[in-house]
This record gives sequence, structure tokens and C-alpha cells, in this order.
Amino acid sequence: MSQDRPECFLNVSRSALQNRWVDRLDPVGRRQAAAISQKLEISEIVARVLAGRSVTADEAESFLAPSLRLLMPDPATMTGMDLMASRLAKAVINRENVAFFGDYDVDGASSSALMLRYFRHFGMSPLSHIPDRVFEGYGPNIPAIDSLIEKGASLLVMLDCGTASHEPVAHARNRGCDVLILDHHLATEKLPDANALVNPNRPDDVSGLGYLCAAGVTFMALVAVNRALREAGHPQFDRLQNLLDLVALATICDVVPLTGLNRAFVTRGVRVMRQGRNPGIRALALAARING
Repeated sequence: MSQDRPECFLNVSRSALQNRWVDRLDPVGRRQAAAISQKLEISEIVARVLAGRSVTADEAESFLAPSLRLLMPDPATMTGMDLMASRLAKAVINRENVAFFGDYDVDGASSSALMLRYFRHFGMSPLSHIPDRVFEGYGPNIPAIDSLIEKGASLLVMLDCGTASHEPVAHARNRGCDVLILDHHLATEKLPDANALVNPNRPDDVSGLGYLCAAGVTFMALVAVNRALREAGHPQFDRLQNLLDLVALATICDVVPLTGLNRAFVTRGVRVMRQGRNPGIRALALAARING
């Protein structure tokens, strides 16, 4: 066989569809797989999968057992996070009427649930709105915003949406309602005039966290709010990690890359799911006949 053609994988030259089967790993990759297998004492096939994903022997252990403590950066690395945390902490301290507007997918609903659980922990009763996919469409809309403001909302938090919502944001601000945006969708140079906008995919954000879903961004914001409350001498939400089941659910359902911090979110979040504390996720598991 010529040097420029790789050897057939498992000695099978053609698939049922007549596609040529070849070893995914070149000689360097095969040596890397052997090193991973020996170092971690794991099976060769798992080591080959890791090497095929460009995981080195030094990275393999943390890839398989990601640590939230080691992988989670300071939330303040995201542009606008300090301003976001300060405004949310102020809302908690002053017990403001807060409203959450989330996208209608799993990521948006999970982000809203994260915020609702956080604020309810302090005995507050925030409003929330998830738009109807058919009748309202994607993103904040003015009738829904008017309804929330008329119910007393002085702070509107847009979750998994809002980065492109210039008109709805301006409308809310003109009505005297502060607006915060936590999102992850790609943004243009011109951003809406919100009081704070945290989105790792905004052009001026250099955090490198653009692979997070909105729930991941929201969780980071809650970590920052906890710190702001602590600095203000106010009680905090002591068990934020118990909310990671929602972050894991959103991370998987939004099909964002399972790399870096996302791996830690999912690993820890699945452990929380198994404890069965969240009635909604417990009901979903029961409906899906999942008992482990």
C-alpha cells in the first residue's frame, strides 16, 4: 500500500455503502492514544476517542472529570457583568418588582427558571413571561412588555433574547422600566440601549465564553450577584450549585459545544438531577422512563 494512503480501519476496506474505512488517527494520534490509555489506565477505545478529539495526555483527566472550581472563571471577565450584578443585587435588596422575559426554547425557559428560583429564595414574587412561539414569535414584544409594566414591573430582565431587540428595549426604557439582557446569540456592533447587556458573543467581549448557552451565562450572573450581595452585607443564595440541573439541561438541549466550562456544568448538573430535587425535571424523567 502506498505511503500516502492510510491503512484500512479494522482491516475493513469498504462499508456497506462502499465508503472507504480508514483509521482516524495518524501515527502521532495513535501514540497519543497509547499515552492516554497508559496514563489514566483506561481502555484503548476510549483513549482513541479522546485522541481523535485532539485531547492530549495532559488534558485527558480533566476532560473526563471536569472540575467546576478549576474551570469556572471570574464572571467579571464578561463585558457588562459588574453593572449587571450591581443592578440585580439592588433589586434584591430593595425588593423591587422584577419581571423576566425568556425565550420559548429549553434554554430560555431554564434561564427564566434559574432567575425565578433565585429571587423567590429571598421571598420575592417576580413576574415571568415566555412568549407563544406561534402567536408572539421570537424575542421580546411590546404588548407583553406593556403587560408586565402594567403589573408593576420596574425592572425587566430579558433571557436568551434581547440582543437585537432595539425597539422593545427602547419602549420599556421610555416607560421608566430598567432593562437588563442576558443572552448568547451573535451580536452586531450596535447594541440596544439596555441598562446592562451581558453576552459573551457581543463584539467587545473578550472572555472567550462564547460557547456558553444563555443558562450558562445566567448562572454566571447569579454567581456575580451573590458576590455583590455579600459585599453589601446582604444574605445570599447559599447553594447555587443546586441550580446546575437547569444549566445542564439547557446546555445539552441548546446543543452548544461540550467543551471547557460546559463540561463541568453538565457533569455537576447531572449529579444534581439524580438527587431528584427539581419536581419539573423529576416529572420529565418519569415521562421518559428514566430512573437513574
